[in-house]
Amino acid sequence: MNTGIFIYDQAEVLDFSGPFEVFTTAARLSPNGKAFRPFLVSESGNLVTARGGYRVQPDYGFHNHPSIDLLVVVGGVHNAEMDKPGVLQWIYSQGKQARLNASVCTGAFLM
Repeated sequence: MNTGIFIYDQAEVLDFSGPFEVFTTAARLSPNGKAFRPFLVSESGNLVTARGGYRVQPDYGFHNHPSIDLLVVVGGVHNAEMDKPGVLQWIYSQGKQARLNASVCTGAFLM
């Protein structure tokens, strides 16, 4: 199951690192090793500076990620993201296509 975790500048580190760890552990422990395929997605695919200055290189941007079966929208200081129509449209369209959708903390406001 392709698990796309949406991150952005000022995302809460635990909100994306925790789920990423859970899904990679589930994949490792699954019989075929492919139960979950988690990856990080940002708007551009460029380096993201999460809370506390934690710098993260996403795996993909909106323009080149694989299909998403499970969309996870993380929390953080999301105010700037709320003002980006392209981000909100991407979340909406991916959410409609995904089999499952989840948010962590204030990620619910973006969803």
